Amino acid sequence: MAVLELPDLRLSYQRAGSGLPLVLLHGWPEWSGIWRHNLSALAENFDVVAPDLRNFGASVGAPARDVDHYVADLAALVDDLGFERFGLVSHDVGAFLAQDYARANPHRLAGLFFFDCPHFGIGPRWVANGQLREIWYQSFQQLPLAADLVGLSRDSCRLYFRHFLQHWASNPHRFDDVLEEWVDTFMQPGRIAGGFRWYAAANERRLKAMAGDQPAAARIDVPAYSLWGQDDPILRVDWQPTLTEVFSDIALHQAPDAGHFVAWETPGLANRAITTFFAGRR
Repeated sequence: MAVLELPDLRLSYQRAGSGLPLVLLHGWPEWSGIWRHNLSALAENFDVVAPDLRNFGASVGAPARDVDHYVADLAALVDDLGFERFGLVSHDVGAFLAQDYARANPHRLAGLFFFDCPHFGIGPRWVANGQLREIWYQSFQQLPLAADLVGLSRDSCRLYFRHFLQHWASNPHRFDDVLEEWVDTFMQPGRIAGGFRWYAAANERRLKAMAGDQPAAARIDVPAYSLWGQDDPILRVDWQPTLTEVFSDIALHQAPDAGHFVAWETPGLANRAITTFFAGRR
């Protein structure tokens, strides 16, 4: 892992390959290890950088103040690496950051590639038609005792993260052989709380979105591509068409036999789609 020392963060990242830079932004419950089935394949054609977000994985620093704090970390990383123009590949939490960065820096981006892309324009759909029972964790993880409860022991940590890995994947056994690695990673000091912190940092925007009070924003003009898992229970595939309200130029595709973790569950499809989308883009 390489490291960028920032005033309030030791930002760790993986890097491989050469060509057009691609920055891969993970979600929760993840860290840069979620890209292990993608990094080497993409590095055949691209300069691939996969950071651990603030207080995920090996990145250690002050708690995030708000969403802008995470976006500033991304900006600092690409500036330090000298990337004048690059592509963003993102998922889940990372997709929110990619959208905010794109609104502020469209001229820097060759393209945006999203797996199961949340956005605040989803609005009241987050809580409609029984979906509220899927997003309970977003409130729980903001409770002061949440990280202590989940991290009380390896058993409690395993039980918690196993729920999401099994429930959100199309095949509930897809992560069985690496579950202990998830436990190892999140049982590191501060990692459970660090991951949970995102939900507090984004909560004001989340509540406005669910109430339908999110201010309208201009569409993002950077060329974009969406690959969405057909079996994702937390980010429903029938929400995918709403992306046309956010992006002026976006291709919509679906991944059969994949749930929330498309890049891990169907890496061959994911790698081909990323490579094809960014081929020739500069």
